[in-house]
Amino acid sequence: MTSTEAAAIALQDHAALWGMGEIRATDVVNAACDALVAGLDTPGLRMLAACTRAEADYDVHDLLPAALDELGLAFYPVGSEAGQEAAARALARRMLARELTPREFTFRIHQCHGHELPLTERLAELDDEYDILEYGDRTVDQVDAEVTAEARRLAAPPTFPAEPTDSPS
Repeated sequence: MTSTEAAAIALQDHAALWGMGEIRATDVVNAACDALVAGLDTPGLRMLAACTRAEADYDVHDLLPAALDELGLAFYPVGSEAGQEAAARALARRMLARELTPREFTFRIHQCHGHELPLTERLAELDDEYDILEYGDRTVDQVDAEVTAEARRLAAPPTFPAEPTDSPS
């Protein structure tokens, strides 16, 4: 993956996390600055990256959709199911990058979505399992391994079915 691809993914993740209230607007501005340094460059991205800390809380809401659109990235409406799923995938990537422990990851997913988001239902169940480990026969390492497998599933790029081929009959 090139540095521009990584910067685009990071910016998309920051946008999704900001949309769910997981991070501050200044974090989105910092991701925009990183994207510029990595070689991405559009007028909207420059405007977003130019926001001061004082302006970020007010301006990111207006500047972010255009900046993402110019880069061919998706902007998810605040609170939408697609936005919730994108934020869950972003948190999974953070856990795999060791920015969150498996326990912190499941806690945040469970806290944000409960058992309501089908994509993250198993993670909410695993968060419950952490709470009852002392009463069962599973270990922290076993639950951590299952959480890591779920994070890998979420963080994997989407796969699309192969196009059917016309074969002579």
